[in-house]
Amino acid sequence: MKTIYLLGLFLFFAGIVMADNDLERTFKLASGKEIRVDLNSGGSIEVRGWEKNEVSVKARSGGDIDDYRFDFDERSSGIAIDVDHSGYGRHHGDIRLILQVPRESDLELETMGGEIVIDNIEGNIEGETMGGEIELSNLKGTIEMTTMGGDILVAKSHLDGEVKTMGGEIEFRDVTGNLNGSTMGGNVKYTGKQGKSPATGNKETRISTMGGDIKVDDAPGGANVSTMGGDIHIRRAGKYVKAKTMGGEIELDAVDGGVKASTMGGDVTVVMVGDPNAGERDVDLSSMGGDITLTVPAGLSMSFDLKLTYTKRSSGEHKIISDFPVKIDETDEWDYGNGSPRKYIYGTGKVAGGKFKIKIETINGNIIIRKGK
Repeated sequence: MKTIYLLGLFLFFAGIVMADNDLERTFKLASGKEIRVDLNSGGSIEVRGWEKNEVSVKARSGGDIDDYRFDFDERSSGIAIDVDHSGYGRHHGDIRLILQVPRESDLELETMGGEIVIDNIEGNIEGETMGGEIELSNLKGTIEMTTMGGDILVAKSHLDGEVKTMGGEIEFRDVTGNLNGSTMGGNVKYTGKQGKSPATGNKETRISTMGGDIKVDDAPGGANVSTMGGDIHIRRAGKYVKAKTMGGEIELDAVDGGVKASTMGGDVTVVMVGDPNAGERDVDLSSMGGDITLTVPAGLSMSFDLKLTYTKRSSGEHKIISDFPVKIDETDEWDYGNGSPRKYIYGTGKVAGGKFKIKIETINGNIIIRKGK
């Protein structure tokens, strides 16, 4: 009887509880320390911040918890948790690690295959999963996160750094700071107001994807976006927009600044808004196969450099159409020196002194310039 009592007392003070294939453990840890987690076994990691100066660790398994080996290393810099699969059961990689940690903590997380969820943390965050989704919310600090095969969601956070996925989509909801998103095979979507920092002002919205669409609600600090195979749609942007796609359309609904946009195969539609005398407002638009429509504020000082190329095999009539005075020149002879025989229509002219350069080029499309409000 005494032996049983002492064993129970030992487990209580050790902070370990094991039942129904679960493991629980608690550690004292001051705010601002580092927490490192390495799931060599594979599995999901969930980390949530709280106001206690301790770390609560819970492990859940659909198989036998004894098939896993846990190594808890307490050190002056923080705590390191390593998990390996010591058995040969079919539940390898099904473990779920749930941590509650001091809200101000640095994190370094890695799993061989599973999702990563982080909420309510302020600090330096690094992480990688070989095959799962990443969900981040209510974070503040710096971040470098990568998944080899899953989607990434970042919400209600102020972060500097980058998130990457090799085979999924990225969505940012109400994210501020200088956070970049990169994907090799999915869409990138920004919703809510992006980029504004209370300390440093508006930051650039930067996005790149190898095979998907890009959608941005608001980029007050400017936008620099590129995709290898999708459309680009930005509803609002300040300062400037740089947009490039190899195979899609570009639609910029309201840009309070300059624009540089190019596509290899689609239409380009740009509406410039705001004070025509404020900021830099040069425009450089190009398409290898589509119409280009530009709307500028009334009173914008600009000089036109327009070039419309059409090939002998193209159908329809191609024109430069402008609400402003533009001198039109068209070549008479077909040019045989650049692949398909082609002719050129040029448009030049100055409006209100010609301060900002409006350069537009397209092939087998129309150039349309409209006067806005």
